[in-house]
Amino acid sequence: MPGAENSSNCDREVEAFVEVDPTGRFGRYNDLLGCGAVKKVYRAFDQEEGIEVAWNQVRLRKFSNDPILLNRLHSEIELLRTLNNKYIIVCYSVWKDEEHHNINFITEVCTSGNLRDYRKKHPHVSIRALKKWSKQLLQGLEYLHTHDPCIIHRDLNCSNIFVNGNIGQVKIGDLGLAAIVGRNHAAHSILGTPEYMAPELYEEDYTEMVDIYSFGMCLLEMVTMEIPYSECDSVAKIYRKVTMGTKPQSLNKVTDPEVKAFIDKCIAQPRARPSATNLLMDPFLFELNNEQSTPIN
Repeated sequence: MPGAENSSNCDREVEAFVEVDPTGRFGRYNDLLGCGAVKKVYRAFDQEEGIEVAWNQVRLRKFSNDPILLNRLHSEIELLRTLNNKYIIVCYSVWKDEEHHNINFITEVCTSGNLRDYRKKHPHVSIRALKKWSKQLLQGLEYLHTHDPCIIHRDLNCSNIFVNGNIGQVKIGDLGLAAIVGRNHAAHSILGTPEYMAPELYEEDYTEMVDIYSFGMCLLEMVTMEIPYSECDSVAKIYRKVTMGTKPQSLNKVTDPEVKAFIDKCIAQPRARPSATNLLMDPFLFELNNEQSTPIN
């Protein structure tokens, strides 16, 4: 019978879960969305809400001899569970799989991937759009920096900013390198992505202002579609330029003086950098609704 045959074909096309969480709510598919030093991220499904989610999985066996790395992971998970801001990736569930030596946690998944790839796919973006993205990122950073205790991301870059392209929304993710510090205490460890690291990070004495520096480098990449300091062929060369105060060559490609001035504010010396709250009040963003949509390419 044609109907039975079609039904059989449909059944064969149904994608099976590779595994399901202990509650039976979340099911993981075998599709890998991303892979980093600490975790793998798989496509998954929330059967209760009927939405796709991200299944983040860490094999503890790989890191059993690295307590620092394990602490970073636990830090990320605990942070994600407590944060509640629309510009920060949401965490729905966390559990430890003793049998397979895994820690799993479920987060929301953004429809358009990370900002670096998204920007490359869409080279014709107006300054107004960049301002909208910037404003959202600063609102996310303001939330983290005014959190009690203060939360420093320490590894903000365009590969861990995620996009819902259909609504023009960006979200900060990958808080695995974040540090919770008292408001009157500087953090003391070197972590991050060299191209985006503020000079004081290398001195192991810094505050949340390192995130403002990284945000400035993210905006620079958004404008130029070029990773800062791409003229350097080694981390050592990046380190020398950053610690000497030499700005990346890509800054010379920013032709809009208003954009360049705003980036310069963000990557200034630590005490001269405005806070996320102050940057949100800057005329560059404050007058967003009155700006014209001027293409940058």
